[in-house]
Amino acid sequence: MSITRDQINTAMTRFLDRGGSIRRYERIVGEPILGSDIWLTEDTLELIEISKKNNLALHENYMFVYHNQINYINEIIDSNQIGDIRLIRLSFEFPKRANNDFRYNKDLGGGALLDCGGYTIKYASMLLGETAEIEQAVSNYTDEFKVDMYGSAVMKNKENQIVQLSFGMDNSYRCSLEVWGSLGYIFTNRIFTAPDNYNPIIEITANSEMKKVELEKDDTFLKSIKSFENSIQNINTREITFKEIEKQAYLVDNFLRITNK
Repeated sequence: MSITRDQINTAMTRFLDRGGSIRRYERIVGEPILGSDIWLTEDTLELIEISKKNNLALHENYMFVYHNQINYINEIIDSNQIGDIRLIRLSFEFPKRANNDFRYNKDLGGGALLDCGGYTIKYASMLLGETAEIEQAVSNYTDEFKVDMYGSAVMKNKENQIVQLSFGMDNSYRCSLEVWGSLGYIFTNRIFTAPDNYNPIIEITANSEMKKVELEKDDTFLKSIKSFENSIQNINTREITFKEIEKQAYLVDNFLRITNK
């Protein structure tokens, strides 16, 4: 049975009110054990607690979320140009790098899920909204390294909208978004990694007609820095960011929980 975000918040509030530390979860009387199920959420909540106590901002640097192509795609979906959404696919995969790359070192936090996988989960969560959950998940290993090399998952919200995602760091390169609707289709091939000198091209098929829309270049690095600055200066923005960061950690932990059963 999945632990909901509300359960985590309630349990943590009771735990902290009793003088507990987020450093290590133990059984809270009448509450589920979080320690055996939660990995990243523990560290994440500790960082958030430290930030709040010291009036500091916390920033998760998924820069792709600031690119103008994200807003454009949202507008296309919301406009109903492609009808009701039937299925979304997200892929972020790249070829194997040098053996000494930190991504292949378990002690340095390596692994595909914590690298490219996090991007796909983040965007799927944005598309599905507050009720996004990991329904199915698979991690795949090779004999060469002690970290997961590629994986996949299915995410769903309470409206039963589905996102299929795949990621890997020993694959051919792919960085795509596909959205199938009842009336059309959206595709783009640099959804997570568009550099500041790149014009994203969005393919939109509606009523059997396909058009390609070239968007303006965008500097997501600069926008990410400005977002961090805004969090430093604005406590309301900071609180929203805390919730987004916690949600991401919770979803990644759900993935880990499923694949470690």
